[in-house]
Parts: sequence; structure tokens; C-alpha cells
Amino acid sequence: MARVTVEDCIDKVDNRFELVLLAGHRARMISQGAQISIPRDNDKNPVVALREIADETLSPDDLKEDLIHSLQKHVEVDEPEADAPEIPDQATAAAVTADVEEEENITFDRMTEEDLLAGIEGLVAPEKSDDY
Repeated sequence: MARVTVEDCIDKVDNRFELVLLAGHRARMISQGAQISIPRDNDKNPVVALREIADETLSPDDLKEDLIHSLQKHVEVDEPEADAPEIPDQATAAAVTADVEEEENITFDRMTEEDLLAGIEGLVAPEKSDDY
């Protein structure tokens, strides 16, 4: 068997760096259980990947798309945009402003520490049941 070299693959993939990325990605796919398209001949996964690229049993463009897809963290989905929000008329804007002003005037009852402790002492623990 002839050794696979970069020269065997460089006419299929012009950039050597891209060739290394594609062959490495294909070798990882093979190690994860992907079917190989050539006889293994007792070769390791990176050599099988390079031989597949050299023999053009796999398209470098398909490998590149698969590599890009595997590296994406967020896949953008084309969804229709929501309609623009309606601009409220003056009456609605005045009502919203009045509601906000009312919420700003909320007062809270104050409780002293003694009242809190007395309330806690008055609590009764729930009875135990067989359900728990």
C-alpha cells in the first residue's frame, strides 16, 4: 500500500491547514462510529480519513459543511419577525401613567421585632402523617 501524503490530498483541498482540519474532523467521525468508504487495510483513523479525501470518496465541501455545523453553538433558524408593537393613544398612555403613580405610593406595614417573635412563637408545627 502506498503511503498517503499531503501531496496526494493537496489537489483536492488547496489549503494545507484546511486539509488538516477536515482530515482531523473525519478521523474523529470515524472514531465515533461513522462508516468508512474505503478498505481500512489496518490503517489508523487519520490515515483512513486522508485516503478518503485523496480517493475522493468524500466531498471536501461536504466535510467542510459538516465541520462548520459541528462547531456551531447556536444554529440560527429563520422565523418570521413579530409585528411592530402598537403605539398607545393618549388615553392609554395616561392610564398607564396613573397606574405607575399608584404603584409608587404603596406603603408597607411595619412590624417590630417583638411582634415578629411573638408571631413566630404562636406558630404550631404541622402534625406528622404517614405520607411524608
